[in-house]
Amino acid sequence: MSLGDEPGYGDTSRGEDGGYGGSGQTRTRLPDRPGDVYGGARRGRSSSRSLITLVGVVVLLIAAIAFANRGGDDPSSSGNGGSDKAKTSPTTASGTRPVESKVAGIPAGFAHSEQGAESAAANYAVALGSTGMFNTEQRHAIVNAVYAPDVAAARLPDLDTAYSSEKFLTNIGLNKDGSAPAGETFISRIIPVGTKVTASGADSATVELWYTSLFGLSGNGSTNPVSESWYTTTYQLEWINGDWKVTDFTQKDGPVPVGRDQKASTADDMTKAVEEYGGFTYAR
Repeated sequence: MSLGDEPGYGDTSRGEDGGYGGSGQTRTRLPDRPGDVYGGARRGRSSSRSLITLVGVVVLLIAAIAFANRGGDDPSSSGNGGSDKAKTSPTTASGTRPVESKVAGIPAGFAHSEQGAESAAANYAVALGSTGMFNTEQRHAIVNAVYAPDVAAARLPDLDTAYSSEKFLTNIGLNKDGSAPAGETFISRIIPVGTKVTASGADSATVELWYTSLFGLSGNGSTNPVSESWYTTTYQLEWINGDWKVTDFTQKDGPVPVGRDQKASTADDMTKAVEEYGGFTYAR
């Protein structure tokens, strides 16, 4: 077991630890004469018919968008089962509300369903990739809340060794106790983008989580500035003592989108954003 096994950690610039929607196609009839978008003198009945056709296409498009974006306002309409999941697109909310209970500050009490497993994977990844993992007390609380009891007991010794490694902490710019240097802010945050169940049983589920992450030190003197990375982690979950628990996981890079030509924010702006914008409780 190495630090690279844990969500939220990769190289020294980033600590470790889908579904694609279809696209439609619109056919546009070009004008009969170049430079005349209305077809020149060909108006009257032909022009009216084209206009009616165009209006009809627009109306159908609006209706399709409204249908695709309509959420399940009534939780009972989708339920907690996985039968409706296959009928919704990856970006459509199921309508089921996020859980309200927590254990060690981490969402808990997920539904005994595929949807509940997806929500658990997303929320657990956020905790495992947080700055709390660099604090011994918080790390123990997170690991015990997220992993199956026997798995947590087996992993904690290795995790404690890895997270307290002076060499590792120095490489990412932290002090020996895992704290950030004076005048700098340590940032480690995971932002889930989407989830997908690839296998499930009565009391087990395999969930893929695609996410982006922020990792680094925000400050004018930082030698490890905050950077963005993209990963997909596959979680093995089991239903234990009335909730989903992680038993194992694997991680791979990407899918990684093309970066936009945007100016990087200042250290002050980054620090302010992380301090002012809190996280979410994720539900499918």
